[in-house]
Amino acid sequence: MSRPVIIHVPHASTTIPEHERDKLAISGEDLRRELLRMTDRYADDLFAAGGDAASRLIFPVSRLVVDPERFADDAAEPMASRGMGAVYTKTSDGRPLRSSLDAKERQRLLETYYRPHHEMLERLVGEALASCGQALIIDGHSFPSSPLPCDLDQAPIRPDICIGTDPFHTPEWLQRTAANAFRELGWSVEVNRPYAGSMVPMAFYRKDARVHSIMVEINRALYLDEYTGERLARFGETSGKVRSALEMLATSVPGSSAR
Repeated sequence: MSRPVIIHVPHASTTIPEHERDKLAISGEDLRRELLRMTDRYADDLFAAGGDAASRLIFPVSRLVVDPERFADDAAEPMASRGMGAVYTKTSDGRPLRSSLDAKERQRLLETYYRPHHEMLERLVGEALASCGQALIIDGHSFPSSPLPCDLDQAPIRPDICIGTDPFHTPEWLQRTAANAFRELGWSVEVNRPYAGSMVPMAFYRKDARVHSIMVEINRALYLDEYTGERLARFGETSGKVRSALEMLATSVPGSSAR
């Protein structure tokens, strides 16, 4: 049975296939640090919610291999100017990440990792539309408590929760429901700060208003030791709160059956 809610988690994996690791130009220790900075560690566990109304799609490899959240076309991707388009050429602090990246290698990476993931997301959304008449993508992330050098927003004070929206795919009721759900749990919430936007497959992007999307970003200080990558003792408490908020979002979709 198709489900109206798709929980999408693109940046939780630390997996770098051995044959892809050989193409990275940084040392093992530098790679460890970069994975700590760039991975939404345990976001797949934090966003394990939604009940019977939700499907889940988790990108299986690290964003340092390919980032499925970026536009495939560098000309359309703002972060490409910082060497962090769909295929990164630079680290979070601007150092070279890859020895080289020609057009053929970039195409191989997109065909191997990026496009199959987007095809799966497109299929889940299409099935939701066919059976339910609408779809809600919850785009699940976490973010560092202090800005990374690559971040566009360098303000030092960050909220507990960032809600990202799209002007076409995020109706006002959805933004309001999401913000209120997390505020009622005692967390500070900002919209489109320090990160903005939300994921929509290109087949529906700015074309089909039945596809709703909202990004939910959790401040890592709420659940993670950002220096070691280990879960904090309050991980279970944070996870429970996130689950509660997500289930409120899932049940806000007409026709959903989340419990």
